[in-house]
Amino acid sequence: MLRIRIIVADRTRSAFLKEGEAYYLKRLRKYVHVDWEVVKAVSIIKGKRDEEILKEEGELLGRKISSKDYLVALDRSGELLDSEALARWLERLSGRAPGAVSFVIGGPLGLSKSLLDRAQKVLSLSRLTFTHEISRLLLLEQLYRSMTILKGEKYHK
Repeated sequence: MLRIRIIVADRTRSAFLKEGEAYYLKRLRKYVHVDWEVVKAVSIIKGKRDEEILKEEGELLGRKISSKDYLVALDRSGELLDSEALARWLERLSGRAPGAVSFVIGGPLGLSKSLLDRAQKVLSLSRLTFTHEISRLLLLEQLYRSMTILKGEKYHK
């Protein structure tokens, strides 16, 4: 059975996004085991270079990823899939991933190069730029949509 882990930098601050996350996590958990893990964000402070922040945050996120996990990094430079292709890809992974399929979403600066290099797959939700908080909700909705596609259910139509 497919096991999904979603590892994110920082908590969701916006109430309407938290509500959306809870909504789709509840729906998604009817189909697959899902873990939601939050890593404390590295503060963006004046005088600290973006590369330093990304490196620190990447190390914190990286500690949550098991060596058995299939790591999927979300980044705007990644591969674009439509909903059906995402569903089929997840279906193929469900039979061969020894650990969880771990999706990682960075903070406001994105993900470190080392984490992107470590990923088995880099996915993009769109060529548009979204906040890291909105990206979480979009990912959850697309994972839920993927499960309904695989089950032939009405939601996707």
